Amino acid sequence: MQSKDVSPHGFLPSFQHFATQAIHEGQEPEQWNSRAVVPPISMSTTFKQGAPGQHSGFEYSRSGNPTRNCLEKAVAALDGAKYSLAFASGLAATMTITHLLKAGDQIICMDDVYGGTNRYFRQVASEFGLKISFVDCSKTKFLEAAITPETKLVWIETPTNPNLKMVDIAACARTVHKHGDIILVVDNTFMSAYFQRPLALGADICMYSATKYMNGHSDVVMGLVSVNSESLHSRLRFLQNSVGAVPSPFDCYLFNRGLKTLQVRMQRHFENGMAVAQFLESNPLVEKVVYPGLPSHPQHELAKRQCTGCPGMVTFYIKGALQHAETFLKNLKLFTLAESLGGYESLAELPAIMTHASVPKSHRDALGISDTLIRLSVGLEDKEDLLEDLNQALKAAHRPNAN
Repeated sequence: MQSKDVSPHGFLPSFQHFATQAIHEGQEPEQWNSRAVVPPISMSTTFKQGAPGQHSGFEYSRSGNPTRNCLEKAVAALDGAKYSLAFASGLAATMTITHLLKAGDQIICMDDVYGGTNRYFRQVASEFGLKISFVDCSKTKFLEAAITPETKLVWIETPTNPNLKMVDIAACARTVHKHGDIILVVDNTFMSAYFQRPLALGADICMYSATKYMNGHSDVVMGLVSVNSESLHSRLRFLQNSVGAVPSPFDCYLFNRGLKTLQVRMQRHFENGMAVAQFLESNPLVEKVVYPGLPSHPQHELAKRQCTGCPGMVTFYIKGALQHAETFLKNLKLFTLAESLGGYESLAELPAIMTHASVPKSHRDALGISDTLIRLSVGLEDKEDLLEDLNQALKAAHRPNAN
């Protein structure tokens, strides 16, 4: 349910009770003998049983862990879901979802996705008899044309990585579900549960690389999956235990702590991301800026209908060539040249050489992932300092004889 507060820049109002649920859901002190307000780290790998086959909710930590239970309950509440499951990484979650299929099934994947997702589907899943098709699902007519009797799963990101294309989740859901038993998965990593709820828009599975915004501190690698279907939940819970790609109790504790500040973090990411996008768009040394929060984004109106705001992900094309992009990145002082995103610190990277280097060059070229495309993950620093850093690095990149 949405709150009555008006979201900045014309986006949907925020979800009701979000911060309260993030802080309290699954955290009840009464569940612990100690009445601890902060859920303890349960490191035990095994649990005493009252009689053979009779346990009190836990038997072996891969199958279930008290610390992991706390975060799964909290995430389910924030996603508006009945169930949530935690995994050792975003790709571990991707792999587990893919195990719902069998050889001969087809996966339709959004053409512009995280490089690791592209690599997994193209180079790993395809080796086990799955058919992989990369399609621009932002145009539902292309999605419709790609669906065959073998299609069993459709995978989309919105916004996409790194081009920040928006995909109409509700339209995709209508297209997919009229063809029967096809699972629609939405990678919600860039938006987080605070800005977008895919399940409410018709998706069957909402997944995250929780390493990013959901944890927000660049100190945990984790994946998440949320569902409403009891059948899907049962199958995924079985696979979670059988495949075994689960996070450690300590990582669960750290993630659970990071989740408590998700709302205030995302609000600041939005504020800083918008300021950076507006600055870059007005800078003569920048060719083009892509940010769903800007009116210039071709799907800005869709973003406002579908989301409560935008994260700190800003993509832009610097004027010039590869050497200008490299000089810009080398001269940044506050933005750290590094992969990943969604932490409190600001990061910058060159997707063609870094996060998307595993994507075939012909595919990168078709998507516009050129040598001058730079992806920023705008953090929580003072925005004036961030703008000053970007300004001096842009000037350095275009200084005579700088390259």
